[in-house]
Amino acid sequence: MLMIVRGARLYAGDGRVAPGLVDVEVAEGGHIARVVPYDDQREPPGTGTLVEAHGALLSAPFVEPHIHLDTALTAGEPRPNASGTLWEGIACWSERKQSLTREDVIGRATEVLRWQAAQGVLHVRTHCDVTDDRLVALDALAEVRDRVRDVLTLQIVAFPQEGIVSYPGGEKLLREAIARGADVVGAIPHFEDTREDGVASLNLAFALAERHGLRVDAHCDEIDDEQSRFVEVLAALALRSGLRERATASHTTAMGSYNGAYSYKLQRLLARSGVNLVANPFANLNLQGRFDGYPKRRGLTQVKEMLAAGVNVAFGHDDVMDPWNALGTGNPLQTALLGLYAAQLTGADEIPTAFAMITDRAAAVLGITEEYGIRPGCPADFMLLPAESPAEAVRRQVRPRYVISRGRLLAHTPDAPTQLGWPGEEPAEVDFTRRTGQRS
Repeated sequence: MLMIVRGARLYAGDGRVAPGLVDVEVAEGGHIARVVPYDDQREPPGTGTLVEAHGALLSAPFVEPHIHLDTALTAGEPRPNASGTLWEGIACWSERKQSLTREDVIGRATEVLRWQAAQGVLHVRTHCDVTDDRLVALDALAEVRDRVRDVLTLQIVAFPQEGIVSYPGGEKLLREAIARGADVVGAIPHFEDTREDGVASLNLAFALAERHGLRVDAHCDEIDDEQSRFVEVLAALALRSGLRERATASHTTAMGSYNGAYSYKLQRLLARSGVNLVANPFANLNLQGRFDGYPKRRGLTQVKEMLAAGVNVAFGHDDVMDPWNALGTGNPLQTALLGLYAAQLTGADEIPTAFAMITDRAAAVLGITEEYGIRPGCPADFMLLPAESPAEAVRRQVRPRYVISRGRLLAHTPDAPTQLGWPGEEPAEVDFTRRTGQRS
């Protein structure tokens, strides 16, 4: 064995924890060999590594379904986004991307990937702006993808930030990006000049995806305008083309302004189509509602309603210190916590769903479910979280104690207990795992 993890609580997907404790054996080659009931008498491996879990939560790694590595760490360059709107953010980035270099993009993207991997993220889908005649960022991210392939998987979306039909040469650049190795075809229909242009852009994106055997992930209806309804076009194309779950609508914030009758019709279409939705709480709450007085809209899609309708919904971080979000570390548990409050997923049976939206539900967005999970034959990519349940991991915002990639230790965060000297008592460790009513 390359490694044995002993005495772990197994995350079983969809927010659930399997009963009892398990041992996980990792074979040479970095694949999971066996998952068996915990045996406290099990002999340590003659060679390799023994990891004592002590009841920690063992989960497949976090999955980031929506981030922009090409824009990351550029906040304030060349100027701050003073209005905080999506539109000024795009204008700031349009100025900044003129000075992009290969080294610039590789350095910033690699730094954020290091942050993510240390926090348990081993599968990432990044959008990359391809409305740039040089395609500098695309080529740089393709190089990063090759560099990190032995540690994590990186999918690149050819994202036409300033449009396909409305941007001069936009279609040609999108085709060239695909030829250079983009994994996913992007679009931004609500940013096109007219509704007709937006529909045409989606038709083109789906045609290219079908021709090249790729997936589609469109920034869709990222606006407060209740008349922005491109998600129905995307869903219909996914259904009729057969791409179905290979298509994703990201953001869809306009859905938060749709009336009840149309929303009911839309839920049925999205469920039939099989498409995925990705909500991005940080950017959505920050950028939307900027033109509202009071009451202000929440700026989030219909997360709760779409989950109830059977639609796969995931949470993404989106931006990390760029023109659309000046903060962020790429931590999926922060995304889940913010998302569950914004979407009011606060019921006892709903909180674990937020954990699923950054793990197995996000894996479905990337189309990696066959190789994702803790079961024999899967790559030994997993993390040990110092928590007893997904809900506790979200509540306490724990950092993975161990991150394992391909069966080898990638990151280790030692426990750092907090000592509190309460008046009249000797300093003692504060145990945040205890529930109300319990005493130390």
